[in-house]
Amino acid sequence: MSCEPHQGLPASWSIPIAATVAVVAAMLLYLRDWRRLRRDFPEATSGSRPAAFVAGMVVLWAVIGSPLSALDHVLLTFHMVQHLLLMTVAAPLILLGTPAIALPRGLPHPVRGALGRFLRSFAFRRIVRQVTHPAACWLAGTAVVLVWHVPEIFELGMRSHFWHAIQHATFFAAGLLFWWPVIETGPGSTTLPRSFAPLYLFLATLPCDALSAFLAFCGRVVYPSHRSAHPLFGLSALQDQECAGALMWFWVTIAYLLPAIVITLRALSPSGRESAASPR
Repeated sequence: MSCEPHQGLPASWSIPIAATVAVVAAMLLYLRDWRRLRRDFPEATSGSRPAAFVAGMVVLWAVIGSPLSALDHVLLTFHMVQHLLLMTVAAPLILLGTPAIALPRGLPHPVRGALGRFLRSFAFRRIVRQVTHPAACWLAGTAVVLVWHVPEIFELGMRSHFWHAIQHATFFAAGLLFWWPVIETGPGSTTLPRSFAPLYLFLATLPCDALSAFLAFCGRVVYPSHRSAHPLFGLSALQDQECAGALMWFWVTIAYLLPAIVITLRALSPSGRESAASPR
């Protein structure tokens, strides 16, 4: 399938076998290993983490393997939906599933032992601390969104299969990094203090608001690949861009501020105040 702009709905879409097999294999391995983990530690593995992981993988497949993966060449709005799903739905859901705890359980004992020693090494832990520092995570999530919407870089992803895949991969990786300080990924993981997490999320909406306002109100089509795209659903290229900007503003506001409100309410609850006051 060519990466040239489609002249309508993608009639030649077919299920990508490699991506589908990889997603299904990851889900099956996770569920098998989570069952083993729950058998050994039933109290520590209660809750809906498997459901979150499976839901995140399904959303990931929808972006890279469903017809949505071809529609992003038809309308900028679909392109925006893809990236928002990767960063604000698939990434946090997969993190909520704590795959770093469940998946290593299925490795052979020698491999698991070697991996454990590597993960406990000083060099690796130092790198992880630097990469997952809240400032680095916030910058990664913000920079990926802004950089890929620079017209020249955006067009690179639209013209090349390779750069299109890199674009999706960086959005997903940036989503994982961005949510890392907010979501507890397992026992011993460090998250932002509850008093700072809402501010972290609120500040992340500002660059997205600026970008969405530019797309919605600049009055011209920014991306040449969508300037010549075939109209769909009665939308002109400019109307499509305005819709994409409005969608980004609304979606990001909900995706970032709603968790911030939930975190704030939990922190203000009696149990939250007791947890914050008790020594760790």
